[in-house]
Amino acid sequence: MIARDAMKTFAFSILALSLGLLAASETPAQDSSKITPEQLEFFENRIRPVLVRECYECHSAESGKTRGGLRLDTRDALLLGGESGPSIVPGHPEDSPFWDAITYNGWEMPPRGQLPDDVLADFKRWIEMGLPDPRVRESITVETEIDLESGRDHWAFHKPQPQGLPEVQRAAWAKSDVDRFVLAKLEDNGLEPAEDADAATLLRRLSFDLVGLPPTGAEVESFLRATARDREAAIESKVDELLNSPRFGERWGRHWLDVARYAESCGNSTNNTYPHAWRYRDYVIDSFNDDTPYDRFIAEQIAGDLLPVKTDEQWQENLIATGFLAIGTKNLVERNPRQVRADIIDEQIDTVSKAFLGLTVACARCHDHKLDPIPTIDYYAIAGIFQSTNTYYGTSEGITNRNASDLLKLPIADKVPAGRKYSPDEIEELQERMSDLRSEMMEVARDREDPSQQQNAIRLRAQIALIQGILSEIEDDGTPRTLAMGVQEAEQFEDAFVYVRGDVETPAQRVPRGFIQILPHSAEISIPSDSSGRLELAQWLTSPENPLTARVMVNRIWLHLFGEGIVATPNNWGLTGQVPSHPELLDHLAIEFSKDWSVKSMIRELVLSRTYQMSSRMNDTHYEVDPDNRLLWRASPRQLDAEAMRDAILAIGGGLNLERPIGSPIAKYGNNRIGRTLDASLLDGLNDRRSVYLPIVRDAVPRSLALFDFADPSLSNAKRDVSNVPTQALYLMNDEFVLQNAESLGRRLLDEHRSIREGVAAAFLATYGRPATDSEIRSCVDFFQEFMGPARRKSSRFVQTQQLAMTAFCQALIASAEFRCLN
Repeated sequence: MIARDAMKTFAFSILALSLGLLAASETPAQDSSKITPEQLEFFENRIRPVLVRECYECHSAESGKTRGGLRLDTRDALLLGGESGPSIVPGHPEDSPFWDAITYNGWEMPPRGQLPDDVLADFKRWIEMGLPDPRVRESITVETEIDLESGRDHWAFHKPQPQGLPEVQRAAWAKSDVDRFVLAKLEDNGLEPAEDADAATLLRRLSFDLVGLPPTGAEVESFLRATARDREAAIESKVDELLNSPRFGERWGRHWLDVARYAESCGNSTNNTYPHAWRYRDYVIDSFNDDTPYDRFIAEQIAGDLLPVKTDEQWQENLIATGFLAIGTKNLVERNPRQVRADIIDEQIDTVSKAFLGLTVACARCHDHKLDPIPTIDYYAIAGIFQSTNTYYGTSEGITNRNASDLLKLPIADKVPAGRKYSPDEIEELQERMSDLRSEMMEVARDREDPSQQQNAIRLRAQIALIQGILSEIEDDGTPRTLAMGVQEAEQFEDAFVYVRGDVETPAQRVPRGFIQILPHSAEISIPSDSSGRLELAQWLTSPENPLTARVMVNRIWLHLFGEGIVATPNNWGLTGQVPSHPELLDHLAIEFSKDWSVKSMIRELVLSRTYQMSSRMNDTHYEVDPDNRLLWRASPRQLDAEAMRDAILAIGGGLNLERPIGSPIAKYGNNRIGRTLDASLLDGLNDRRSVYLPIVRDAVPRSLALFDFADPSLSNAKRDVSNVPTQALYLMNDEFVLQNAESLGRRLLDEHRSIREGVAAAFLATYGRPATDSEIRSCVDFFQEFMGPARRKSSRFVQTQQLAMTAFCQALIASAEFRCLN
């Protein structure tokens, strides 16, 4: 299933070899008692002094340097190796990269000059003897001082409990169980719920919350007529219509992409692109549209490759789902492969624990968690699961990318390829260019003494890597291969070492693969020796005994509908997280949700509640008691987020294309580095599609999103920041995107309506989702008369001035607070 040509030229290998990558299997430690006195004397007199003098400066713990990921100060470190494989094979100098390096066969170590022949002979003899070496790694055991029993008293670590419905005085107000829980809190605090929102306000709220788009003028007028006849039936019908719209998955899928830290590049200093990340994006959108049960949604992302399937379509979808574990940030320039692996695992643990549990488990990487009852050994128990998993994220090898990976080959070819197709002539040209570059590299390798050749080598390696990257992702006929990011089981399964203070060069004891102990059901699920443990991790996350998973997701849903979660720290349910404002309601909803894990059903229940349908009108008396509206005495006004803002401007301008694009612009450019070989500005505003389909590149998010508090795609985000700053106002006043859509809306209003008065009324319906008041219409008509001045009707100047006036008017509506706010 793994696709990517592993071609490496001989010349490239010569220059890239840097002594050792992580060994495929662990070599047993040497028993120092079995070293003979003669061997010990030989090592101490002939080997150790040379290593100390020539090697420790760059390859020892004492110097703090491990160039090429290689340490030479213990026998274990020699056997473990660094970037390019095990550095020594005991008994076989001819198979040992270390021997090749010190004999200047492909690499030159030490760089200051080759060792004398007699010293080389000593090292050869030492390797042939089996590497007798008394330097053993100090045995370290990391223990925890956390009191787990005391930690289990925290409310979030107990299962949700069934809740009886509370008694309330105004029982007739409550339409649902949700309403009774909310009303009981209000009455306990001497507060009353606000009146119901008017129909137009409620429709706009529903439209943006469920599909992320404004209602059209025709939809507003139709909904007002329907609610006048039967408000409850009209609302229920509209909710069902919106939930069944394909736009629903685009809206709610984007919420999950925030949590999943979705992006199409690796970030960090190199910021290489992920041309195939878009498949995971589309998978998420489809999952929300299909209302995939949330427990299944979790399992597919954690262990989709391990779930039983009946068809290739299911297998393909499951593979793509595991992209959740692959799309995180990567430090591709890091030289130490153990550090790279540890960082990838840490990023996976951080995202999984925050996304599904609302816990910051990654804080236990270097020491016991400072705030929550999570020991370091629990972190490394989970790390063993991902250490037994191969992560495939792609990217092209090069001087700034020492850690490229393969991708997953999908079983079903794309009907319409997302990437660029290469002609036979272009492929032949690439192959010829590759041959020429290899020849040049051989010449460089033969002339290594010339310092100027080092820059040539770097240039050649970069060009070779670029061509290799292209050829690895196309079929023989030039058609782009159907590839995906994701994970699969590793060749062998192993428990992880605990790294002291998180230092990969200071391993302590191994810990069995497992889960965090603080949750009561962790001991009930064991991981077999012939499995990574990902399938068991998915089962542990979705177990009925897990006290967090259902609560965390219900809270995320509540957050996006009410503006704040029942727990206001949605990614921190630990001891320092905030307590729930309505704990009984939270447990009630979590239990209901876990019956069928239907996101759509939960959303439907919440938006049909009277609590959701309240007005946002201010009450000064209530505000003094509850200024943050945590008790829900009214609907909290909210700002539109970046995607809803951009999509709404496109929609009212008439230019929004609702068709899903094939792939992403990133896919068309292939493997590149943002800011070096690919200018990020080329990716901003490339299409007229919904914002969820814009390319999301780390450190280069499209301006139309970045200005309006878009989530940082390098981290799991549960709740976006909300700001109101001058740069946003300047964007709405001056940006070409806003001006073009204001002009388009104005032109359409003039074409479709006979008078300015009618055009103004239609503009209010389009932008604000409500009818304009008589006073507003009069003010707007006055504006047009003043703007147009004495221009004669039907003259060219009149027409031009009228268009300018309408554009200015429409832009003013778009830039207004009411347009940006959801009441």
